[in-house]
Amino acid sequence: MTSVTVAATQMACNWDLKGNIERAEKLIRKAAADGAQIVLIQELFEAPYFCQDQIAEFFDMAKPFEGNPLIVHFAKLAAELNVVLPVSFFEKAGQTYFNSVAIVDADGAVLGLYRKSHIPDGPGYTEKYYFSPGDTGFRVWQTRHAKIGVGICWDQWFPEAARAMALQGAELLFYPTAIGSEPQDPTIDSADHWQRVMQGHAAANVVPVIASNRIGTEPGRKGTELTFYGSSFIADQTGAKIAEADRRSEAVLTATFDLDGIAKQRTAWGLFRDRRPELYEPLLTMDGRA
Repeated sequence: MTSVTVAATQMACNWDLKGNIERAEKLIRKAAADGAQIVLIQELFEAPYFCQDQIAEFFDMAKPFEGNPLIVHFAKLAAELNVVLPVSFFEKAGQTYFNSVAIVDADGAVLGLYRKSHIPDGPGYTEKYYFSPGDTGFRVWQTRHAKIGVGICWDQWFPEAARAMALQGAELLFYPTAIGSEPQDPTIDSADHWQRVMQGHAAANVVPVIASNRIGTEPGRKGTELTFYGSSFIADQTGAKIAEADRRSEAVLTATFDLDGIAKQRTAWGLFRDRRPELYEPLLTMDGRA
């Protein structure tokens, strides 16, 4: 049996950037002490969710992938603890900016990066101001502990992204996230919807899903605020939630999966055997007309 223990985490962030990094490290160390071999920290954890406002000075926080001090820091930690770490960061690439994740293996080697493909734009979540659509495509990485796929926040709403990673052999899907209240309508609460869409990815692909969200209320610079609803969770290969955090507390969740057993289950269900990709041409168009 090839088993792996994964961890989802959640925490609050503020403008003490060093403190955010220290807090993330503390959670990773706790997860490793609990037996986790792959640990997920939330989206853009180095700072508050700055995309709430359109402020040009925030571009100064972006750094290149190569030699990025945040990635270097967590690569050392990964090697020390023998854990795999998807590290979310604000990337500057030439004159372009991306919302990216570096994949750090358990020996500290940086395997590559994924750039967020789907970029949202709405009140409080004005990411198109900051980020270009990612150009890496959906990728998977063979790490020391499992073959993993990673999407970023808004990517988690698109079944095509999960299916693309599963087709490439992902044994686990990870989604670092920053999602919460809607400043234009306080009656909207998408927490359950958010979870269910990812539970569907798990069930449809027979692949466990791990999602880490942030917590706390973060004031914007222009009179708004966002309250992130936590609710980080781990779903098994049938889509059932097997670990879930509350909306307000810092948390570390762990779960152990038998990857060989899940692979047999995935094959037995025949979901990939019975696919008809030649019929899916409408998916390649914006309006669904082949």
